[in-house]
Amino acid sequence: MNTFLVFLFCPLYCLSCLLLRNVAVANDIVFNHPGGIHPQKQLDFVKAKIVQQEQPYYDAFLQLINKTNEAFTHPTHAVANFSVPGYYVNPALHINRSWPLQTDSFDAYACALAYHLTGGQSIYANESLRFLKAWADLNTVYSDADGVLVMTYAGTGMIIAGELLYNYNGWNSTDRDKYFQWVTNVYSKASNQIKGNTNNWGDWGRLGSILTAHLFNNTEQFGEVVDLIKSDLFSKIAQDGHMPEETRRGANGIWYTYFSLAPMTAASWITYQTTEENIFSLSQGNASIKLALDYLYYYNLHPDQWPWFQNPNKGSPSLWPGNLLEVMGSLYNDNDYINYVQSSRPLIYPIHHFAWTFPTLMKVQWNYD
Repeated sequence: MNTFLVFLFCPLYCLSCLLLRNVAVANDIVFNHPGGIHPQKQLDFVKAKIVQQEQPYYDAFLQLINKTNEAFTHPTHAVANFSVPGYYVNPALHINRSWPLQTDSFDAYACALAYHLTGGQSIYANESLRFLKAWADLNTVYSDADGVLVMTYAGTGMIIAGELLYNYNGWNSTDRDKYFQWVTNVYSKASNQIKGNTNNWGDWGRLGSILTAHLFNNTEQFGEVVDLIKSDLFSKIAQDGHMPEETRRGANGIWYTYFSLAPMTAASWITYQTTEENIFSLSQGNASIKLALDYLYYYNLHPDQWPWFQNPNKGSPSLWPGNLLEVMGSLYNDNDYINYVQSSRPLIYPIHHFAWTFPTLMKVQWNYD
């Protein structure tokens, strides 16, 4: 073979091997339903704890059932145009316009989860479907400055509910198809629109996009999101653990740090449960997700030492960042995180956004065997 052909053939051969390898990796992804943020092994693990009335799971389960009982009394609040102005432009109207999706999304999620944890009682599945159907039937668009963002972070509960009910026999095929169309035309469009952003918008977009990729068995989209998370992880997290895009947000820098880490960790958890790729273990120098969590934990306890703004707003064990630290305390076996939240158990986060919504009940750990 002459030299020209060798130099031509070898790069082409290597490129073809690489492409085949990528296809093989993508094709190795197995999408189990239910899966994603609540894999079947986790659901089975929690159900066993409930049967044994083991704490804190049992009290957390009763807390969930109380929330579903409230959902049974709630009307649906779907709107045709989910129009949400910028929070810093019109806070009151932003909150008012966001609430319909936030309350329906939580109710749909809670009822779908209760369906599984009660051993498949259809009354809970049907109640969840009532909320999913309302939005699928009516909502066609999001608009205004924050419509895309709020649709993405509040609508996660609607996607998780659909995932939990994926195999429910009582889901009318026409309604199911219409829900999937809504996810495609509205929710997925919103999350994919912002997943490339470098701040918390991008983190919520990635969580929304990986949830829908799992729901639709979309290996290409799933892989794209995982690559995105890894591509700028160490631009988002500095060598001391602070998150530059979020700490610059004045009085709310601690909140925005949490608001970025919540979807980032949830998307990383879904990645691990689906592919066993462990983004939590990645580091560059000192920077890692764990270091960013430690930074959040420390300065939320010591806001007077926060270097980015005087007297910043801080969270609490019973809301944020308690919900995130409850989950990460279990995952990393971190006693500081666990002690921070222990007196506030069972934790639930029923408002605003839905990443770590039932952190005490739905224990996150590496292996459920």
